Amino acid sequence: MESAFRKLDRILKSQPFDDISDMTINPVAYARGMAEVENVVAVVSDLSRSTSRIFAGGFAGRLGLDGYDEEDSIWEKRILSLIPEEELTEKFVAELRFLHFVRRQPPTRRGRYYLASRLRFREKDGEMVDVLHRMYYVYDAVSGAVRYAVCIYGPLTFGLAARSVVVDSLTGVTEELTPADDGRILSSREKQVLSLINKGKTSQEIADELNISRHTVSRHRQEILARLQVRNSVEACRLARSMSII
Repeated sequence: MESAFRKLDRILKSQPFDDISDMTINPVAYARGMAEVENVVAVVSDLSRSTSRIFAGGFAGRLGLDGYDEEDSIWEKRILSLIPEEELTEKFVAELRFLHFVRRQPPTRRGRYYLASRLRFREKDGEMVDVLHRMYYVYDAVSGAVRYAVCIYGPLTFGLAARSVVVDSLTGVTEELTPADDGRILSSREKQVLSLINKGKTSQEIADELNISRHTVSRHRQEILARLQVRNSVEACRLARSMSII
């Protein structure tokens, strides 16, 4: 879980933000309106400034989130603390898959998609409640970076075909992101190398087994770390296992 979280955090924060941003919508006004109209909890995370604004609709009272209106972080920590750890793991993996999904889309299509997930929250009285989480990205018109993430939390009022789905807001078509999608992150050779690293093989042993040079193994190692946005092979193996890449 921690590796998935760290990777997602690192990718979002390391984007090339422009000083002057031509935003076509006002995410803060949108989130405030959603909280008032739908009684949901709406969070706007400014990825360039690493801050978040929280707008507490009526549902916030059930969760004990009254008076919670800002974070000096892109993560809504008090909200995340209400989610059981195993579901929090799934949430971060789903968001990581969604980020890779939109990055594969042409820039003109990325704004069409949002992530919908079914989560379990612990209410302030200790009871568990099903929550619908919707996450939207707002892109910088100049750099194309994800400038804002908007998260909406409210009671689950309809069923989802899967725990997390990508929704095309233009057509209404939904698509489940599965471990098979994670396989696109690494090439087949990189997955071979990482699988052997996961088994404790040295670079020379990997080179001998795959009949490639040790230099090529080192190059694959560096490419794997870059693609997974992790700092070392231990983190790469842990993340790859959690996403069923290896």
